[in-house]
Amino acid sequence: MSFTLRSVKVPPNSVSLQEARSRTFDFFRSACRSIPSVMEIYNLHDVATPSQLRSTIASEIRKNAHITNPKVIDMLLFKAMEELNNIVEHAKQRHHIIGQYVIGRGGLVQDLGTKDQGISNFLKNFYDSNYF
Repeated sequence: MSFTLRSVKVPPNSVSLQEARSRTFDFFRSACRSIPSVMEIYNLHDVATPSQLRSTIASEIRKNAHITNPKVIDMLLFKAMEELNNIVEHAKQRHHIIGQYVIGRGGLVQDLGTKDQGISNFLKNFYDSNYF
């Protein structure tokens, strides 16, 4: 079950932007198809839904929508495929997945309270930049 994506590789070079775009859609489809097994492997049913993970994958892909060089797109697809393989092969731990793809860069909602009123601006900036 977890080694089904091992045979899927990103070809080295896309000839055109249209080919790179179709490979991006293929990657998105394969990532979405692996969501049920990822939810089972990491026991994510209590913290996220499959639709939340799908939207996270889509937003990660949309971050690079401005790139028009096919070679750069191929490199990003290769990195994304390696990340997906690491996740599916259980090379990451549950808190890595929750921190990167469920909570995201914004942090937990309950951590954004008023408890930091007595802290200096330096420490507030430090905690904002280094807390996951």
